[in-house]
Amino acid sequence: MLCPNLFIYLILTLILTAEAQFERDPNGYLTYCPCMGRFGNQADHFLGSLAFAKALNRTLILPPWVEYRKGEMRSRQVSFDTYFQVQPLLDYHRVILMSDFMSKLAEDVWPATERVSFCYMERKSLQQEKNDPDAPNCHAKDGNPFGPFWDTHNIDFVRSEFYGPLHFDVHHSTMATKWMNNYPADKWPVLAFTGAPASFPVQHENRELQKHLQWSRKYNVAAQEYIRNVLPRGAFIGLHLRNGIDWVRACEHIKDSQQLFASPQCLGYKNERGHLYSDLCMPSKEAIVRQLKRTIKNVRQTQPKNEVKSVFVASDANHMIAELTAALSRMDISVHKLPEDDPYLDLAILGQSNHFIGNCISSYSAFVKRERDAHDFPSYFWSFPKEKDRQQAKMHEEL
Repeated sequence: MLCPNLFIYLILTLILTAEAQFERDPNGYLTYCPCMGRFGNQADHFLGSLAFAKALNRTLILPPWVEYRKGEMRSRQVSFDTYFQVQPLLDYHRVILMSDFMSKLAEDVWPATERVSFCYMERKSLQQEKNDPDAPNCHAKDGNPFGPFWDTHNIDFVRSEFYGPLHFDVHHSTMATKWMNNYPADKWPVLAFTGAPASFPVQHENRELQKHLQWSRKYNVAAQEYIRNVLPRGAFIGLHLRNGIDWVRACEHIKDSQQLFASPQCLGYKNERGHLYSDLCMPSKEAIVRQLKRTIKNVRQTQPKNEVKSVFVASDANHMIAELTAALSRMDISVHKLPEDDPYLDLAILGQSNHFIGNCISSYSAFVKRERDAHDFPSYFWSFPKEKDRQQAKMHEEL
């Protein structure tokens, strides 16, 4: 039981911390619409935006996550803290939820008459009558998810600002200084970008920021309960399979690309570890079964006390439950998936698996890989390296 004085001290500390959070930051603020792609892409952009805000020494206004739900025309905006904790981010840099900023600070810091949208160059409107050659515009709210995103917090813009030729790489240049000189906080208290001020895929220098992106209590508890109550006791392997029709179409671009989506995570940012090939994007069912069996065999040989008892599968389409169950029937290993689709809970469970096999090109797999890297958990990619290269390397080792 806390003594009265200590209890009062803790209460006062919490009050002072809360008040400090809602004091105006003289260094200014930065926010953006996470308007490119689904969660995997948005997470890549978030890490880059967090690094960019720190480089400019501005508080990052945490935007909601943009979600697209089947049968709904407009995107949905889900508060940042629904899935992730805010406090761990403060260990790296100053942040504030967009809802808190708009309700507590916006009237003073960013009044409605002074809200400017930032874009590199004019963004054409889908409505041709809005494209005025004499008054170029970011059209920050034109289309979905742009309009629904800003409407969530009743944000309209009075004009546009084109920041080109400035860019967002603050690691290899004096770009941060140029931004601060061009847009000082006393004249530009809020930089509001039509898209994320970050590159895709995430820059190598920003990957380690994943350690500050920690699941909310709801998802941490749900993942732990699923692992404890559904999966058999013992080690489990997490799998991420991409095989939906959209992914099949995306993989058709392999032949024309040096890199695709998150492929630098296994091929290297300069292709120093290889080049794209079709199996890397869409491995066959047979290849998936062979690699899974090989991984289980390797774990059993190298970690006999940590025997694999189950496999957990996350997928955008076909979880291959029947195929994997049949393939592992003689190994006394069960195969599982969530009873109802929840991509965020899938991610949280995959992050806690003893071993993980993901898709090199998928930004969704990349999220899991970065989280596991922060804890030194082992991860692998489907069909990487190529089976032929793997066999040659094994022969070389034996010789």
